[in-house]
Formats: sequence, structure tokens, C-alpha cells
Amino acid sequence: MLSAGGTKSTGTHESESTQSHKRSAPKCLMVGILTVSDTRTLESDEGGRLIEQYLVTAGHSVKERMIVRDERELISQSARQLLSVDGVHALLVTGGTGLSARDQTTEGIETLYDAAIPGYGELFRLLSFQEIGSSAMLSRASAGRHGKQIIITMPGSPAGVRLAMERLILPELAHLVHHAGS
Repeated sequence: MLSAGGTKSTGTHESESTQSHKRSAPKCLMVGILTVSDTRTLESDEGGRLIEQYLVTAGHSVKERMIVRDERELISQSARQLLSVDGVHALLVTGGTGLSARDQTTEGIETLYDAAIPGYGELFRLLSFQEIGSSAMLSRASAGRHGKQIIITMPGSPAGVRLAMERLILPELAHLVHHAGS
């Protein structure tokens, strides 16, 4: 396949426009972290702690971190609370994205989206499939824009958090925030 400039494109290289957007995106983001769990505490929340470590290592700041029970209304209320904190660009949510009846993150968070970002969930499941096989289809990880903020959900397992943070979120979060604020 040839690009507009006549060079061969493999589909893995970013366009000049994308590179420009990434260069002009904020370098230090303020992020809220919400862990959805009926059993974890801040001390035992490995997923939330991993997210915080990844963000801080990448030069971002964690504005607030919270744990909420896996109940739809509590999840929505807690997410709104974190999104209302002054300066928060994004909310990262871990846990409750599975298929069991108790998993309510998707139902509690997706009502906050002004615009869904379906590519995130699609890519997460594809990458997860490459690691764990067909059970990746049980994940309901999703992302969306809420006003000028980004919300991204991911599983509560450390492996799911690592996959999401390393392969998708950290490479694109500032770019997503840039577009959300445009």
C-alpha cells in the first residue's frame, strides 16, 4: 500500500498529523483512578497501585485514587466525583469489566460517555486474545469521552492492567486528551 507521499505504508507508522497532535498534547496529565471491588482496600488494591505507578513513571500526576463497591449507582457517583475534581484530564477505572452478574462497571461508566471510543475495547480484546485466547471475549473494557475528559476502563487483574497501560493507555492517553479538549 502506498501512502499519499508515494512511500510504502505498513499501517503501523503514525501519520504526520498524528505525530503533530501527540507533540502538542499535554505532557503531564492529571488523572483520577477508580477501583471497582467488593473486597479490596487501598492497601490491597494491586491494580490501582499499578496504574498509579505507570502514570507517575510516565510523568503524569494522580489527583485522587478511590475504591468503590461493584454497584452501578455507586460506580457512576464515584466516577462523577473524580471527574469533578479540578484539573482532572482523565479517569482510569479498574475492575468490574467482566461478564458476571456482579460486574457493573460497564453499566455504571458507559452512561457517562458523550462519545464512545470503541477502538480501545476492540484493541484491548485483540491484544488480550493474543495472550489468553478466546476467553478475551468476556472482557467489556471500554473507553469514552466525557465532556473534555477521557474515561477508560480495564480489568482488575494485574495482567489486564499491565496490558492496557503498556500497550494502549500510556502510548495514547495524552493524544486522547488532546482530541477531547479540541
